[in-house]
Amino acid sequence: MNVIFVQIMNINNKSKNNKQDYLNILRNISKKPKNSQRKMANQLGFSLGKLNYCLVQLKKKGLVKINNFSKNPNKLGYAYILTPKGISLKTKLTINFMKKKMKEYDDLKSEIEESKRCD
Repeated sequence: MNVIFVQIMNINNKSKNNKQDYLNILRNISKKPKNSQRKMANQLGFSLGKLNYCLVQLKKKGLVKINNFSKNPNKLGYAYILTPKGISLKTKLTINFMKKKMKEYDDLKSEIEESKRCD
């Protein structure tokens, strides 16, 4: 079985909120890899502890790479980088999210059209 598929299955076995949390973290990292954990947590509406836990889990799965640049004279601290597996998973989660939202839209549209016919 393909490693990325196993990673997706592991995340898909989590609750919907966890999948959405992971997707939001992956999106945030891809947009702003040099954000501090505190700033990222604030942007995502997470506690610092929750974000740290999620980042550790994503790192264990090989989806995120964490680099420490504390010796850099610019004091950048950490940078979070999506691995190729992380990029692939982010893409697949985004596609699944969009499919779900499009189905919800179609269902609501049908419901509205049905209620207009009944009136």
